[in-house]
Amino acid sequence: MRRVRYHAYGGPEVLRVEDAEVPEPGPGQVRIRASAIGANFVDTKFRAGRGAIFQRPLPATLTGDVVGTVDRVGQGTEPGLTGSRVAVLSLDAFADHVIADATDLVLVPDSLDDAAASMLPSAAPVALGTLLAGGVGPGSTVLVHSAAGNIGHLATQLAKLRGAGTVIGTAGSPAKLDFVRAHGADVAVDYGDDAWPDEVRAAAPGGVDVVLDAVGGKTTLHGVDLLAPFGRVVIYGAADDLVDVPVRSLYELRSVGGFSMMAWQRARPAEFAAAISELTGLLADGRLRCTVHTRLPLADAAEAHRLLDARAQLGRILLVP
Repeated sequence: MRRVRYHAYGGPEVLRVEDAEVPEPGPGQVRIRASAIGANFVDTKFRAGRGAIFQRPLPATLTGDVVGTVDRVGQGTEPGLTGSRVAVLSLDAFADHVIADATDLVLVPDSLDDAAASMLPSAAPVALGTLLAGGVGPGSTVLVHSAAGNIGHLATQLAKLRGAGTVIGTAGSPAKLDFVRAHGADVAVDYGDDAWPDEVRAAAPGGVDVVLDAVGGKTTLHGVDLLAPFGRVVIYGAADDLVDVPVRSLYELRSVGGFSMMAWQRARPAEFAAAISELTGLLADGRLRCTVHTRLPLADAAEAHRLLDARAQLGRILLVP
């Protein structure tokens, strides 16, 4: 089978398609024959070896949201899983076959296409989980950064589905701003304009209740300043540098919290399982829409990373084995 790895840190060109033995599942595991693999932005940082936070030992693999069919089960795994259509977040996702723990699988109904199914292992639960962590509810004003991205375009829709009064999305080009509005944002703001915080203030003169931030750097500090009393910034990533938040900026009844899908799953497994069920239903009935920017052959993994590096995508990038 084929798999994608990198043996040195660097640009997309370091990604290599290699031949490998088809893996065998161990106890409690399954093997999945992949039909689609969702690429994730965070892997561009690991691939570049950027800083202490984004380091993986070499040779390294790529994470991704794998959709496929179980074609073999390991010892002690439910035999009935064979032939099931599933999705899973994998740390070695860019391959024809993927090994996963059976307990991590999301069962995919036939009504979902591969693109929508690829949102279930991580992107959709992160989008919903950050909104829950921020306490978004009826009438909330929500600022979604990177609103044209994989997670952002889902978070924008989910905020409206949860009753948010005003949703403001940031993006970096006219096409992306149109895309953000088309996915439910009431206001779309170009973060490339240094005056973008003033545009947010104009749209939300009373302040923002919840900011979803996977950007970091000065964007986080601006987000804190934009909060209404009792407002919350929810940080779930750092595309730019991490930043220290001055305590004095929180005295105006503002708060900053972090979100990790894995931590949510460990702390509240029943709630997490219910969220996956809810998201499956929303995707199945079309109330939550997944947009695919492009589908690329597995051999074009480097091109997928070039698009991610350039932050050029609108929604999801899929690799097809």
